Amino acid sequence: MAQIRERIRKNGKKSYLVRIRIKGKPEASASFACHTDAKIWANDTEIEIREDRYISSRKGRQHSFHDLVHRYLKEVLQKNLKVSRLYRMKLLWWQSNIGNVSLSDLTPALISEYRDILSQTKTNRNKNISNSTVNRYLAALNTAISTAVKEWGWMEDNPVCKVKKLKEPLGRVRYLSDEEVQRFIKACQESHNKDLYTAVILALSTGGRQKEIWGLSWKCADLKHGFITFEGTSNNVTRSVPLQGLAMELMQKRFSLTRFDFLLEERRQRLLKGTFNSQNSGIDNQLVFPSTTDPKRHFDFRRPFEMALKESAIEDFRWNDLTHCAASYLVHGREKYENRYAILGHKSMLMTQRYAHLSPQHLKHEFAKMNDNIF
Repeated sequence: MAQIRERIRKNGKKSYLVRIRIKGKPEASASFACHTDAKIWANDTEIEIREDRYISSRKGRQHSFHDLVHRYLKEVLQKNLKVSRLYRMKLLWWQSNIGNVSLSDLTPALISEYRDILSQTKTNRNKNISNSTVNRYLAALNTAISTAVKEWGWMEDNPVCKVKKLKEPLGRVRYLSDEEVQRFIKACQESHNKDLYTAVILALSTGGRQKEIWGLSWKCADLKHGFITFEGTSNNVTRSVPLQGLAMELMQKRFSLTRFDFLLEERRQRLLKGTFNSQNSGIDNQLVFPSTTDPKRHFDFRRPFEMALKESAIEDFRWNDLTHCAASYLVHGREKYENRYAILGHKSMLMTQRYAHLSPQHLKHEFAKMNDNIF
């Protein structure tokens, strides 16, 4: 039962001490300056105690959101470096804004308020952060709080589950027409950067994304059997993609040049030091497209890529749109749908089907084949 005792402080002001004792349950007490506040707290807390919810609530008052983020970064994210890169910045943003809030006061209304503040934040290009980005921030927050609920017992439930996500667009889909492809490939061939042509053909041939192509190492290129392996860079899926035709030919030439450079470097090192003792000096550990200043970092194709687009008079096209082109050609080929989305690294067949109606040329071709079969 709850008991409220009136007390007179040294300054003559009244205070009200609430003490709740229920057999077999944890004891609770708190002090208030207002009798009404004391009664409200007593009623609410007694209900929590009788329903075995007060322990979680008390822990929520003991820990702040700052404590939650600090522990999550230290105990969870350090074990998974890939997730750490994705979540760390987002969680630190939440921590900087609501870090001093106790977990018991972390409500859906408060999270919604800061969700809207985040959506008005300007990017480096002086544009509002996209709804998709805001939702990624909410996802990071949701994951951290879920850990505090399910594993640490710091909270009773997850308030993010009651926060509405912002509406996202269906997604940008841009592909090149057959004529644009020919113009663009010609511009890449004539580019001052000799690796651009190989990288673009590789992207079109395999459906590899920017990060996958730029960061590709020779250990992931099986030229003997004709396969390239993209290791968990999209949706945490590792997939092997056939390497054929022109892409295979260009990769073989690129490997010959890399091997030649490697042997020259090996000989130079032996002459200088007597031995070539670099621990990770093998060709397998080298990048296919290394930076000219630091071989451990991939080359940044942005500038030559943009120049090739300008030369071929192509607008509104990004590197990852090459994946859309590859997907469009693959979808309109003879490959079965279940094989297509696995090759492209899509989470589901629905994502692959987005490309099934893109090209008018392919659409006319498919209808022509259909009519030939019917009539």
